[in-house]
Amino acid sequence: MRHAQLALLMLRYRVAAMLWMFMLLGAAGHGGLERPSARLASAAVALAATYVAATTANDVADREIDLVNHPRDRGRPLVTREATPADLWRVHVAAVAVALAAAAPAGAAIAGLTALSLLIAWVYSLRPLVLSHRTYLAHLCLAVAYVAVPYALGLASAGARPGRGDLLLGTALFALFLARIVLKDFRDREGDARFGKPTLLLRFGKAATCAVSGGALAAGDVLLLVALRPDAGLALLLQGYVAGAAWMLVRLLRAGTQREEQVAIGTGARVGNGLLLTLLAWRALEAHGVPAGQRLLVAASLAVLFAYGLAVLAARPDRVVLGYKG
Repeated sequence: MRHAQLALLMLRYRVAAMLWMFMLLGAAGHGGLERPSARLASAAVALAATYVAATTANDVADREIDLVNHPRDRGRPLVTREATPADLWRVHVAAVAVALAAAAPAGAAIAGLTALSLLIAWVYSLRPLVLSHRTYLAHLCLAVAYVAVPYALGLASAGARPGRGDLLLGTALFALFLARIVLKDFRDREGDARFGKPTLLLRFGKAATCAVSGGALAAGDVLLLVALRPDAGLALLLQGYVAGAAWMLVRLLRAGTQREEQVAIGTGARVGNGLLLTLLAWRALEAHGVPAGQRLLVAASLAVLFAYGLAVLAARPDRVVLGYKG
């Protein structure tokens, strides 16, 4: 039971939910959500298990850094001494077994993608490659693991071959996620500096990191519009999300304290979640033949809810950091 609880803790449900959304976006465009299949369920379980395998390996590998960056983070059982490295390795082995067992009956494509996800988890955190310590590869590796693999799992679960539209949308999501993940270096700056981890932020500074994030955001926005060819209503909503994320980048660049930086990054992450959920709702409703007007109403309702949530966070910025670190 204790190791099962550890596995749930290492799943880090907020990130797992994001991975599943990328997977569902891949399935939604090919009828994969009209009648959810056993293959989709298998892919979801395999994806969750591979993420547990990734977090356990990374927490063991980065234990000393995490002691500096996350000294009171209840989601880091090694830091809080609620678990030992041996405990996490046991959970890791079990997660690998669950991932492979869940993927095997779902077909060669899902099994292969699951194996790829596990391979990325190992080369990202473990020797000899340790891609998490490679300035130019760390964030790209995470974007492949967090976006490309889940999206491809969604396609495979729907029995679809990727087409031009999938390539465009997948690349757009990849770029938008990259805009978000490069900002993780701000949160981990102190420990990374102490242990000589050559992150983008430490090597090139705040302005360059924000420029990379902004460039990825702009590229993702353009690719998203080309991929979806949305009508005016949906395009306006999507641009609202992108503008919100861009404004948070400006606030980050101007921030004078680490707390202000984290508030800007955390708020921007919430904006990204809103965009992702709106896209998923739109494509799921479209797959079920819901008229465009009704889809727009749902998308607009979600935008209003997220705008209200951001207004609440603006009034209570102490809550932003907690949501971001989750």
